[in-house]
Amino acid sequence: MISSQIIQNSIEELKAITKVELCVYDVNGTFVAGTIEMPEIQTNLIAGFAESPADSQVIGSHYLLKILDEGELLYVLVAKGQGDNAYTVGRIAVCQLQNLVIAYKERFDRNNFFQNLLLDNLLLIDIYNRAKKLHIETTMPRAVYIIETKMEKDNIATELLKGMFSSQSGDHITAVDESNVILIKALQENESQEFLEQTANTIVDMMNAEAMLSVKVAFGTVVQELKDVSKSYKEAKMALDVGKIFYAERNVNAYNTLGIGRLIYQLPVNLCRIFIREIFGDDVPEELDDEMLSTINKFFENNLNVSETSRQLFVHRNTLVYRIEKLQKSTGLDVRTFDDALTFKIALMVVNYMKYLDTMEY
Repeated sequence: MISSQIIQNSIEELKAITKVELCVYDVNGTFVAGTIEMPEIQTNLIAGFAESPADSQVIGSHYLLKILDEGELLYVLVAKGQGDNAYTVGRIAVCQLQNLVIAYKERFDRNNFFQNLLLDNLLLIDIYNRAKKLHIETTMPRAVYIIETKMEKDNIATELLKGMFSSQSGDHITAVDESNVILIKALQENESQEFLEQTANTIVDMMNAEAMLSVKVAFGTVVQELKDVSKSYKEAKMALDVGKIFYAERNVNAYNTLGIGRLIYQLPVNLCRIFIREIFGDDVPEELDDEMLSTINKFFENNLNVSETSRQLFVHRNTLVYRIEKLQKSTGLDVRTFDDALTFKIALMVVNYMKYLDTMEY
């Protein structure tokens, strides 16, 4: 519902232009906003007028008018002045405030609609009926972005996003929890994956440049129907979680680029424990130091090429071989062979996943 401050600002602007004093009361005669105190207007006069069928009433130099919303009385406006000028200004004020009520109600309804849409709280028939009433296109390519930021920074992030993306082009910004801001992005036909990633990177850069915010952005796949927006949201949410577990160095994660991390994330916990036990027995490699992990990761990045890896790490080839053989002694896996390298890579990812679950107290 429209706030009393919005009403106050509106009638103050009108008073500055017309010099007519204006006050707004609720249906019980309680003062809401005004440019001047009007003690001569008694509560019972407002309440009596509110119950009458008339749209306006004159009491001395005061003009009483009703502010309605779809036939329901919301407020009573009082314009103080002599002659038709005060009445005319009062009618203009009523018109302006009724339009403001409609605009704010539609804005709230849209936000409520998109929140329920994301959370799958709407029946299919309700989606199309409410979308038609709110003038929302039902068939349009869309993708959902989740921007994770600190709780106390949510308002800043929301305002920045509103400056970057316009509702006039079909975009909508909302939230369903305290830690994330959600962008429902309207797209053109056949928008490329590169465009989606560029949009995400633009958000990251803008947040950092304008508000010194370090954010993570995740997004789902493009959906063509409004009813499928929740699917893109669930994908974005998974991309955010999977990114934090397996790709912590990334600021942007897309659902369709999660690779094997997405598969591991969806595995049952018991199956993960069995796999780790089969590979490492009781000696899960939690004691691997940073040097060993960075060495192995760089080795994987270079497709198991010993010479190229040693060159990029600025170490002698024999030093790299020593580290690999040390790992082989502790785990029984020779990462110089493809099968063992694949097994070790997956095992490390599963171990990271299990650690994540422990921190979430699953």
